[in-house]
Amino acid sequence: MNPTVPSLDSLIALNPAQQPAYEDQALVAKVLDQLRSLPPLVFAGECDALKHKLAEAAQGRAFVLQGGDCAETFDSVTAASIRGRLRVLLSMAIVLTYAAEVPVVKIGRIAGQFAKPRSSTTETRDGITLPAYRGDAVNGFEFTEEARRHDPARLLQVYNASAATLNLVRAFTKGGFADLRAMHSWNSDFIRTAKVSGRYEQLTSEINRALAFMIACGVDDESFRTVDFFASHEALLINYEHSLTRIDSRTSTPYNVGGHLLWIGDRTRQLNGAHVELLKSLRNPVGVKIGPSAKASDIADLVETLDPTAEPGRLTIISRMGATKVRDLLPPVIEAVEATGRRVCWVCDPMHGNTFSSANGYKTRAFTDVAEEVNGFFDVHAGLSTWPGGIHVELTGDDVTECVGGVADLHEEDLAHRYETVCDPRLNRTQSLELAFLVADRLSMMERRRVDFVGMDF
Repeated sequence: MNPTVPSLDSLIALNPAQQPAYEDQALVAKVLDQLRSLPPLVFAGECDALKHKLAEAAQGRAFVLQGGDCAETFDSVTAASIRGRLRVLLSMAIVLTYAAEVPVVKIGRIAGQFAKPRSSTTETRDGITLPAYRGDAVNGFEFTEEARRHDPARLLQVYNASAATLNLVRAFTKGGFADLRAMHSWNSDFIRTAKVSGRYEQLTSEINRALAFMIACGVDDESFRTVDFFASHEALLINYEHSLTRIDSRTSTPYNVGGHLLWIGDRTRQLNGAHVELLKSLRNPVGVKIGPSAKASDIADLVETLDPTAEPGRLTIISRMGATKVRDLLPPVIEAVEATGRRVCWVCDPMHGNTFSSANGYKTRAFTDVAEEVNGFFDVHAGLSTWPGGIHVELTGDDVTECVGGVADLHEEDLAHRYETVCDPRLNRTQSLELAFLVADRLSMMERRRVDFVGMDF
């Protein structure tokens, strides 16, 4: 291992948070050896390409759309499921691109998002206490002693499931499925069947006319049919991420080849912790989730640690403050980071800070809260003359009933109809598209001042 990458033993010695409790350490070592010998899932050049795009977003010349499942499952690695998630994201991206008049960087929570941090190590049902479900990378969702056992062999399943997912995503995004006209027709169907704002109908009509004009002019190049799509996940399991860290033969520098962008969660962003120690050694673009407990000075220190050379596109900060807190808590963090001289990409996660339990016992989120945090995020950046670089959303392509509200007007009593998530509630396809139109409204207002932002000397 390159000396710039910390050894796995040194990382474990830092007592990383949110790690599995494996019983058979010999089996762990065997699995990790197997993982180290397997081919890369992504390539260094792809990671560098994403870093360049994120640098553009940080400068106000692009916008990031990052989304996908809260927690991928092995059962969800099907063509229909992957196609559904991809179609939602690409459809959202068309609306955002037109509104912002800048490229949209498309990143999935996909092909690696199989582990989740938990607030409790155990779960109790009917007087029986078992280990908490930590994602298919660690244990099973079924509430049995055998399923909930932490099994290191699952890490190999993560790799294989991720490889299969990326193979299909690449086929879809380069093989014609991502055709701009087909994706926009889906948006048009949404507008026709949903009770949406007249402004959304107007925007859809404008896009239709723009597409028709380009086609009439004979514009029909490859960009109509293919897109660049990147994979990301939370770098939670230290042993898995370390095993997929390789030295690039071209640059002799370390990359994690399990995903293009990796992020550190709000629970594991300790400055001297193992997760920061590992990710600061990588050449991938990296992200950090920050919640309402984030102190401005701590985040400034973290930014300097993860991005010591102020490299464009290196760092994305994903805020998850909550709808009622974002306007108060985010500004001092932005100001502290800007004072370091680094231009990071600011992304809003409007999901994690807005979770509550419904009266009938379901973990859910209200679309109005999600929308309000997005609006607060844009308001903060407008007030500070900084660029709102993107959104990070948990969503699915299916007609699930996990979040209340939206154009379908889902209520708490509707949650039981199709509540399918194994972890956190996701926006369904109509709620996701509605959010895209809402963000498009805000982007169209930001676009009027974007030129001034890009031209400012920071």
